[in-house]
Amino acid sequence: MKLRAYIVDDEPLAIDRLTRLLVKTNRVEIAGASTNPLAALEYLRENPIEVLFLDIQMPGLSGFELLARLPSQPLVIFTTAYDQYALKAFEVNSVDYLLKPIDPERLNLALNKAERLSTGLLAATDLRAAFERLESALRQHAPDYPARIAARIGERVCFIDLARVTHFYAEDKLTYAVADGKAYSVDHSISGLEERLDPKRFLRIHRATLVNADWVKEIAPAFAGGLVLRLKDPKQTDLMVARHRAREVKARLGI
Repeated sequence: MKLRAYIVDDEPLAIDRLTRLLVKTNRVEIAGASTNPLAALEYLRENPIEVLFLDIQMPGLSGFELLARLPSQPLVIFTTAYDQYALKAFEVNSVDYLLKPIDPERLNLALNKAERLSTGLLAATDLRAAFERLESALRQHAPDYPARIAARIGERVCFIDLARVTHFYAEDKLTYAVADGKAYSVDHSISGLEERLDPKRFLRIHRATLVNADWVKEIAPAFAGGLVLRLKDPKQTDLMVARHRAREVKARLGI
């Protein structure tokens, strides 16, 4: 018998990708999905499910806060883009997690676990204790990603909101941030920026390029298995994706 499942994630593309992966397994009946945790909470209070695929960090209501408000606890498979929260150390029998981009093989292993546990759920109090430990770990280890970056203009230093930055690129041993159609020199390497910036927003698409996913408008195939990303800036900038990064970039963008 298929597990009745529900998906909560604030990223529509993430929901679409997970839905496609679950349909392919033919092991799950998808009862619904929502990008709004408050709407999901309302649905889940009235409609029992067996397994909940749940993002951790969401605006308005975190995954842990949503679980704390449920009258009964389903099996939970967390979905997250981060592995530094030491989730493995807090695994309990009825909790699993999947790192984004979700790997189909890892998803099947999580479903195996959910099926084994579906006939013997832990008490809600035990689950809540586990969720409290997870939330504590999240608060202690959550990275503090910057909202802006310093750039040099001659002798002056200005600060640019990262939401305005379409991409970073390296050229002639210098790194530039592109915002509002202008390139600004920054004192970081592409690799350094990749480690420092929010990985849910900034994707490494080439050894010399880091793109802001919020600015990606279109994806098109390129020569020899590569990809081209077209941005939604006024110049309609095209950025090449290295062939060996194409699969990861597509997965991160929910394709």
